[in-house]
This record gives sequence, C-alpha cells and structure tokens, in this order.
Amino acid sequence: MAQMKIYGNPMSRASRAMWCAKELGVPFDHIDVPWDKLKEPSFLAINPNGKVPGFVDGNLKLFESLAINLYIAKRYGTGKLYPTNIEDEGRTFQWTLFAATELEPVLLPSVLVKFGFSKDTEGAKAAAARAKAPLLVLDEYLKTHQWLVGDRFSVADLNASAVANFANLADVDISYAPNVKAWLARCLARTGSGAEH
Repeated sequence: MAQMKIYGNPMSRASRAMWCAKELGVPFDHIDVPWDKLKEPSFLAINPNGKVPGFVDGNLKLFESLAINLYIAKRYGTGKLYPTNIEDEGRTFQWTLFAATELEPVLLPSVLVKFGFSKDTEGAKAAAARAKAPLLVLDEYLKTHQWLVGDRFSVADLNASAVANFANLADVDISYAPNVKAWLARCLARTGSGAEH
C-alpha cells in the first residue's frame, strides 16, 4: 500500500494529480470515489468541500488539484518537475494561478455542457469567447518559449495544460492560438498525461 493516495474518478480533476505522480514515478493508490459518496463523512474528512480530488500523503491531506500538483512536484521532483530557484518558482505559481483564474472559468462551462452537466449552451459559448484573451496571452508567450518555465517540461506546463485541455475536451475552437495548440500536443503526448481525460 502506497503512502500517497489520490481520491477521485480518473475522468475528473483527480487525473491531474495522477499525471503528476506518474511523471515522477511516485507510487500511489488510486481510490475511485463514486459521485454519490462525496458528501459522506469518510470522504469529507479528506476533502471537506465534498469534491474530487482528495489527496493524502502520510499525515498530509490536501484538496485543489493544482495545489496538490505543486506539492507533489516540490516534494518528489525538485530539479525535475519543480524549479530550484525562487524566480522560476514564481513563474510556476504565475502560470498555475493563470490557469486556475483566467482559463478554467471560461473553458469549464463548455466542458459541463459537452458532458451533460449543464444545458446552458449560450453561457458556455459566451465564456468560450472570453477565453480568447487569456489564450492569446499564452500564445504570445509560447511564440518564443517551448515550455512555460525554463527549457523543459515542468509542473507549470502540467498544471496549465491540464486546464487548457478543456478546450480539446469540449471542442472549443482555439485555432487562433496555434502555439497553444502545439504546446498542448507536446504536453499531452507525455506518458501518464491522461490526455484522454
């Protein structure tokens, strides 16, 4: 039994944490939690929000997939997935928070419609249109950078691409951001990326 446990359906945001652990070869137990069990006391003790993922590593419990990834990468992958200097750490935080605050809110509505969790197609289209501005910011950066931090794939790429991939999942046209599309393909081609999710 592994010390690290990742709770949640592999088609959910839990896949992000699984990808991070797999990138680093860190053993973990995956516990699939049915949607109707998320509000049960046993799971609420791990994630009091009653959402996935839930995460346990020894005595540590965490929620929020992107924060979980920052923890996994720093604890098990400093110098590999996680930067070794404070400047690149700042850039890692920047792109992770950019993904959470600028990309996810405008791409998620389309995912919810695509998979039948919402019927607000007009709201999803409007949100997807608002995705253009932040995606063009990312596209401009990727014109001159293969990866988001430094010269190799890092947890910044993992976190941001896991969110940006919502565009692929929901068939949102981002052809106006060719550098983002190429970067996404590079990220999702990696072993363990869960690109199908």
